[in-house]
Amino acid sequence: MENYTMEGRTYRYYGQEAPLYPFGYGLSYTTFQYRDLVLSPPALPVCANLSVSVVLENTGQRDGEEVVQLYLRWEQSSVPVPHWQLVAFRRVAVPAGQETKLFFQVVAEQRAIWAQGWRLEPGTFTLFAGGQQPGQQTRAPSEVLSAQFTVTGTARPLRDC
Repeated sequence: MENYTMEGRTYRYYGQEAPLYPFGYGLSYTTFQYRDLVLSPPALPVCANLSVSVVLENTGQRDGEEVVQLYLRWEQSSVPVPHWQLVAFRRVAVPAGQETKLFFQVVAEQRAIWAQGWRLEPGTFTLFAGGQQPGQQTRAPSEVLSAQFTVTGTARPLRDC
């Protein structure tokens, strides 16, 4: 085999066709609402980590658990990359009518791309936070928030960070 590209071979690299059962598929007995997605800092050096916070509220009448998922999208890259990539998730129990603020860390390694070795590149990225993949259609309402951040500096091998 000479072609090791994943394009067209896994749902992460498909074109516009959505997978039948995407990651996080399922229903809950309650409803959740996301708000106040904050990325800090909004512009960071190529080797730095990103801090993320988001508020999750149980807007339903029953206690429930939600799997909060963070996805990363490269807005431009020197090589083909997934449409988005899961970079963090956490199962959170939230009582009915209550809210909780969650904190995540997206480390520099999670932004690395494979270009004859792992590299970090500057550019614009979008981070998604929600109870499902971005663009997923489900019967249960669960919005996905998004925010952009910028990585500054020059491209470098991951091992140099």
